[in-house]
Amino acid sequence: MSSVNYIKKQARITISLAASACIVLAAMLCASCARYCPLSPKAGAATGAEVLIEEHIDRLRGQRVGLVANRSAKVGKRHLLDALLAEGVHVTAILAPEHGFRGDHGAGEEVGSEIDPRTGIPIHSLYGQQRKPSAEMLANIDLIIFDIQDVGARFYTYIATLGGVLAAAGDAGIPVWILDRPNPAGGDYVGGWMREDEFESFLAPYPIPVAHGLTMGEMARMIVGEEWVGFGRKPKLVVVPMRGWKRAMKWPDTGLEWIPPSPNLPTFEHAFMYLGTAFFEGTSLSEGRGTDDPFLMIASPSTRLTPSELKRLQSISDSIRVTPASFTPRAIPGAAPHPKHEGVLVKGIRIGLRDYDFDPIRAGLEMLAILIEASPDCQLNDHLYRLAGSREIDKLIDGSLDAQELRFDLAPYLKKRQQYLIY
Repeated sequence: MSSVNYIKKQARITISLAASACIVLAAMLCASCARYCPLSPKAGAATGAEVLIEEHIDRLRGQRVGLVANRSAKVGKRHLLDALLAEGVHVTAILAPEHGFRGDHGAGEEVGSEIDPRTGIPIHSLYGQQRKPSAEMLANIDLIIFDIQDVGARFYTYIATLGGVLAAAGDAGIPVWILDRPNPAGGDYVGGWMREDEFESFLAPYPIPVAHGLTMGEMARMIVGEEWVGFGRKPKLVVVPMRGWKRAMKWPDTGLEWIPPSPNLPTFEHAFMYLGTAFFEGTSLSEGRGTDDPFLMIASPSTRLTPSELKRLQSISDSIRVTPASFTPRAIPGAAPHPKHEGVLVKGIRIGLRDYDFDPIRAGLEMLAILIEASPDCQLNDHLYRLAGSREIDKLIDGSLDAQELRFDLAPYLKKRQQYLIY
């Protein structure tokens, strides 16, 4: 072998060894800092839970921590509870909202108190007879961490649970830390009627629009600032903010994995359309519970769409695909124990989304008006008013106004919420 070829061969070996060493070193470094490494460069946002573990975990040591969370409270691939316990944080109690701590209870299904089989930590239900933490639940807690993924809808009950936790914590003198997460529909999307006083309920706890455009941290600030719940004493509130989240971001822009915040919202597509098709819960039409596509399947035994009505549905938005569909709702334990029209063939529509560049509330309301018209046996109930928060929905139902003509008068709310925004 010539000296030139020998030198070239040795150079290639040296480069190869150096590259291998770099790969091994990089793997060692990544493994050693796995608990604290930032998100992948592809991700657009880091949740408050991730920021807590990376930057503030030492502030929890030596404290008895109560955790208000469900299955959506993830830090990477781990549940926040597991991450806290791995860091030596003393979690003494879990408080569970609607759907339960592990997210295995259907909508409206009472959640019982129990012992978490994986950790032995007591779980106190906040969605049963007791919807606000009692003094007994808080007796062994120095600090409360609240980490639940919201959907951005007034009638999604986690914001009502948040208010109850803040009120009880204030009375007990216990600080509350909110680990912030994105509003999936975006912080700029606000829509629907303001809630009128007569419709105040657990489904409509605050005078806000259907889509409020707040993160949980911002919602907590507004609840406390506006005194929307009965505070004997205001709580000490700490919001651990996200990194990298912008108000214009919808969920796909965040780079975060979608963890269903409740059993019937398996993907962001379902959650986005839910803002508008949840109104079907106030009618006798099936909103798709008992299928694999809740809130994207709407039908009833009496629905008969004319070609004209189908064309109207298909022309609501270029972002939406509407096709005729038939299905038979079935009981699904932990998601839809007793769906409407269980075991009965129903006919109606399937909804698909091409993109998210449309107003889901107006689209859902337009679908509501058309499908009520196409379903002679359709019945409405008072739940529809609790969802709408206003009797103005009657103007849509009786045909006085179409969905695009509805006016929601959001300017006062948008002005008031400005002081509570974090991002």
